[in-house]
Amino acid sequence: MNLRRCFLVGALSALFATGASAQQAWPTKPVTLVVPFAAGGPTDVVARTLGASISRTLGQTVVIENKLGAGGTVAAAYVARSAPDGYTFFIHHNGMATSTALYRKLSYNPLTDFEFVSQAVDVPMTLLARKDFPANTLPELVAYVKANKDKINLANAGLGAVSQLCGMLFERALDVKLTAVPFQGTAPAMNALLGGQVDILCDQTTQTIPQIKAGSVKFYGVTTKTRIKALPDAPTLNEQGLKDFEVIVWHGIYAPKGTPKPIIDRMNGAVRAALKDPEVMKRMADLGAEIAPDSKLSPEGLQTWLKAEIDKWGPIIRSTGTFAD
Repeated sequence: MNLRRCFLVGALSALFATGASAQQAWPTKPVTLVVPFAAGGPTDVVARTLGASISRTLGQTVVIENKLGAGGTVAAAYVARSAPDGYTFFIHHNGMATSTALYRKLSYNPLTDFEFVSQAVDVPMTLLARKDFPANTLPELVAYVKANKDKINLANAGLGAVSQLCGMLFERALDVKLTAVPFQGTAPAMNALLGGQVDILCDQTTQTIPQIKAGSVKFYGVTTKTRIKALPDAPTLNEQGLKDFEVIVWHGIYAPKGTPKPIIDRMNGAVRAALKDPEVMKRMADLGAEIAPDSKLSPEGLQTWLKAEIDKWGPIIRSTGTFAD
């Protein structure tokens, strides 16, 4: 028995040592960061900017994989089912919280089926219309929409996208219901707006600032409570009369449940390093994005924030009667 016990203890010790060594050596191959929206869209821009810096810290390539569908739930389900070996991560915005209210059936639980890595950046939204839309100012837009609500459409990046939530708040503020035109991502939605196929779009500054500065769209204001550095002369919707109109896109990074803590900790450190990278900071500032505060950068901070966002948006979404099977 003593010999057998010694053998078992030795075997277990060797196994644990091997596992610890593997975690310490991580990563030994490229790491995949799954993006739930189209290439070229706001979340994709954030992911690629961060990924380039993270890869330098980790010493391995960060591969961006765009996995579209169902407001980010296709990608979330994919990551939840992925091996917890530290080679699959997931970046998602507010949709990680709103999916619990928008979808009657989810194959995953956002709070229990993932490991939390870190938040990254917060991004304001902007309210836009096609370039030849009749209204030139927000008051004109409000009046025109109320008088022509049956003739106006409102684009979004799909069910669960923040552009849809922003659109919901706009409709709620004006007490109207517009025709929704969903796309698979904000990049195609923006292309439709630029082409004049849709009327109004609420989208992130990471995608809209170049179009706003080029004069390619009508621009009515930003969705933050205070003006933003990237567009200092642009008024907020709140200060123009849409009281308490605030939508900010936040981005969190997750891993499959069971991913070892040493890997989560190292990835968290790589994200923090990326957020201090001068190139990343300049790119984010140019796009109107703000680095998340330190209180949100820990795994616990992200988990706490996600729970709070689920509690915040759930009642609002359910009150609209918007659901998906």
